[in-house]
Amino acid sequence: MTIIDEGVYNGMPAHILGEQGWERPWSGPNGGQCVETKQLADGRVAVRQSADPAGPALIYTPEEITAFVRGVKEGLADHLTAG
Repeated sequence: MTIIDEGVYNGMPAHILGEQGWERPWSGPNGGQCVETKQLADGRVAVRQSADPAGPALIYTPEEITAFVRGVKEGLADHLTAG
């Protein structure tokens, strides 16, 4: 685990970040198994698996999230989906 700062680190139990503020960017036909995101006070974004809200959270900088979303929009993640 890499400590980022002020006790927020990649892999930390997501429930430590609180239960308020988590959002599902998209909820598809897969029975609610999706990711949830939460904007942190310092601008970073936490990501967790909705089916395991107490599981690990991944913490990303605004720049990392921007690059990921841009890549998805450009089709660079299409190979990750079935079909």
